[in-house]
Amino acid sequence: MAPLKGKSYQRLLLFAIFLPISGVLSFSELFFVKEPHNVTAMRKEAVILDCQARGEAPIDVRWLRNGVRLVENERVYLLSNSSLFISEVESRRGDKSDEGCYQCLAQNKYGTILSQKAHLTIASMSSFALQPTSVVVTEGSVARFSCKISAHPPPIIIWEFNRVTLPLSTDRITVLPSGVLQIQGVQQTDAGHYRCVATNIASRRRSIEATLTVTPAPGPMLPQRPRIIAGPQNISVSLHQSAILECLATGNPRPLISWSRADSKSIDVYNTKVLGNGNLIITDIKPQHGGVYMCRATTPGTRNYTVASANITVLAPPSFVEWPESLTRPRAGTARFVCQAEGAPAPQITWFKNGEKVHSNGRIKMYHSKLVINQIILEDDAIYQCQAENGLGSVLSMARLIVVMSEDRPSAPRNIQADTVSSSAILLAWERPQYNSDKVIAYSVHYMKAEGLNNEEYQVVIGNDTTRYIIDDLEPARNYTFYVVAYMPMGASRMSDHVFQHTLEDVPLQAPEISLTSRSPTDIQVSWQPLPLKLSRGRVSNYRLSYRTSSESAVSQIELPGEKTHHLLENLQPDTIYLLRLVAATSVGWGEQSAWTSHRTPKASSAQVPLAPELYLEPLNCTTISARWHLTPRNSASVRGYKLFYHEESQPESAPLQLQASAHKHTIGGLEPQRGFISQYLKEMHPLANGVDAQTMGRSDDSLLLLRAATLRLEVSIQEGLCKI
Repeated sequence: MAPLKGKSYQRLLLFAIFLPISGVLSFSELFFVKEPHNVTAMRKEAVILDCQARGEAPIDVRWLRNGVRLVENERVYLLSNSSLFISEVESRRGDKSDEGCYQCLAQNKYGTILSQKAHLTIASMSSFALQPTSVVVTEGSVARFSCKISAHPPPIIIWEFNRVTLPLSTDRITVLPSGVLQIQGVQQTDAGHYRCVATNIASRRRSIEATLTVTPAPGPMLPQRPRIIAGPQNISVSLHQSAILECLATGNPRPLISWSRADSKSIDVYNTKVLGNGNLIITDIKPQHGGVYMCRATTPGTRNYTVASANITVLAPPSFVEWPESLTRPRAGTARFVCQAEGAPAPQITWFKNGEKVHSNGRIKMYHSKLVINQIILEDDAIYQCQAENGLGSVLSMARLIVVMSEDRPSAPRNIQADTVSSSAILLAWERPQYNSDKVIAYSVHYMKAEGLNNEEYQVVIGNDTTRYIIDDLEPARNYTFYVVAYMPMGASRMSDHVFQHTLEDVPLQAPEISLTSRSPTDIQVSWQPLPLKLSRGRVSNYRLSYRTSSESAVSQIELPGEKTHHLLENLQPDTIYLLRLVAATSVGWGEQSAWTSHRTPKASSAQVPLAPELYLEPLNCTTISARWHLTPRNSASVRGYKLFYHEESQPESAPLQLQASAHKHTIGGLEPQRGFISQYLKEMHPLANGVDAQTMGRSDDSLLLLRAATLRLEVSIQEGLCKI
């Protein structure tokens, strides 16, 4: 029988194994017909959280609050239909409060399932986070007031003028749901006191009053270019909610407001409308509404305009794109459940077995969206649930694993041996089981990397006509662990003994990227980072650095030990373009050479150019790098400051940070985890002895090269493991 790999093969094998007993094993599903949902309640109000399960009786239902089993009392108890009843919601601090996350568990003879999460929130309203402030405006211009308050559920905000409620919209007045009041073409009659009023089911709060003072317009109004005084702000909006983008502009004549998308896509006219004189509101937000929107204020009849932009990020709760399927597996077999979900932000996947969280161990592993159970035992027979969760909610999907028992299963394959064939192949050999070997219909070969955590296990199934197999898709210079399982129609053997073997080294896939700087007109500092194992394909034993001038064909070469990460080329020619490249070698041989990289040495000059500092980079956590530096003893130039350059690999360089001459360290935060960053420091000097100021030098081509020569580039990777979550 020819060996097969992957899911299609596994399905074929399992069909062959379990065909004789298909239709014999079945189970009554256990499922919810009603699950609890989020609810907001007033204090002392009664609340019912629904939960009804169906399946083979008897079914036992319990409730959890914040992951802990809920104890019933005279105020909180289960109804006859298993729903949870809270007669008077409490909002006291700590454990006395009923606020929290609720789930019900339903259990019958086949296992236990968890319901979706439901959050009970007590209606509330905080103090105003932003109060309206008094303003003085000229007659005919625009006025704007705003207020902000946190409340649950979100409040309805209205505005009062001299304690009389203003209409939500007129030809001059616009009230935005976000708490903004806009007044166009201000008149003397608009002068007075304004305040906002926030209302929800819990409370009503009034802000302090702000005064609008209107001054007369000074004679004929002169033309004014358009100016946006309140532009749109970046916002994140949940799916099916509304997004409000404010755009308030002033000018004479009054500017016209128009909207467009930065990606040139058309704006959805069915879900979008304009509030007031130019504010944009998008209702029933969908993923396609995400993007950058630009507000443009234009003077009528002219090309005078100004633009403001903001990004809409559409948030979406999790939804499944692939569900786990119920499986029937023999004892000592392997079960794989797959679960994939989408959402924004990306949901986190958690697995549950009979309502309890699954943890990785020697037999049970989780790889991204997969749950893999090896060497199945009877206790693995259970209901498994995949939970996808992000900040907007969670969803659950379930599947059952049925474990088939067989008393006459074969013994484990014996005397397993592994021999290295090449850098990517290992030959595995074994002997047939001692008992019931005549009933074996197939073997499965299991292998995974021996080093590291949560390595994915791979499986190859082959026929019963051989006891040898070459695994030929391995990585060079890696240690692997192997075992073999024998299958019969009614079950599988225990796993064989594990055996460890390593692949041979290979030549490196590529050379390190090099960074080039000059400390003086006659040298070049060459720096590089060690290759990751996946690219080095073994231990790097040597580097070969080749260099030549751009005008000559003769190449000079230097061989360096494999532990080196930098080298200083000296006694070079000033003001000369050099071409350099690097190649790495393992014990097998030399890999691919890098492309030629050019660098011009600085011109020789009597000016005192500062030498580059010694630079040290250290990742502090998953988003932060600490940079430290000190001057070399050879430095004699006077330093008046530093410029710090850094950028993500393969991205353009951003504007430098200006640092004082007294600074010797700096922390760079807000970086992306697991990215490579290149940091570069550039020194600036006091005016030089020959009367030429360093800043002036920096603007001339020759002196700019001299300044750029006084730089040092190093590279550091922020490791994900430094981030403690």
